[in-house]
Amino acid sequence: MGEEEHEATREAWRRREPRWLETDQQRAWRALVLGTTLLFDRLDDDLRQQHGLSLVEYEILVRLSEAEGRALRMARLADSLAHSRSRVTHTVKRMEAEGLVERCGSKDDGRGVVCQLTERGDLMLRNVAPTHVNGVRDYLVDLVGPEDFTTLGAVMNAVSDRLISDHPEREMRDER
Repeated sequence: MGEEEHEATREAWRRREPRWLETDQQRAWRALVLGTTLLFDRLDDDLRQQHGLSLVEYEILVRLSEAEGRALRMARLADSLAHSRSRVTHTVKRMEAEGLVERCGSKDDGRGVVCQLTERGDLMLRNVAPTHVNGVRDYLVDLVGPEDFTTLGAVMNAVSDRLISDHPEREMRDER
């Protein structure tokens, strides 16, 4: 490879150079990654310790409770949680053994499997929700002023608006 080809390669790499984050942007990014990881881990730990329920199981109960007829097709449930279908199937199977949900064939087409919230699952959700909401308040909402929390919501809505078109099945914001 001659000098001209080397220079052309170097120029091509320069054009590919990413827009690196500024120092304050890098700090904010790392705070977001660390903060969300720690927040979700703590919320999960609280639910497991106090109720024997994981955060994913709680989210399944919430999704079902908000769905029409308190039921969702398994594929739709998995998509809404951004988890693999096999992971959700495994989790739902465990929840079914505990009587929190039940699975049955779809009445619409007979092909799909529907996950239905049971009365016991609804009761569990009602008992667990205060622990979850208190954790969200203690570990997030009440740590900052209303303006900061509103700004956080605006930022996360902008992120969601930008990315939701790739996964419309994950939409969970009521006003959208």
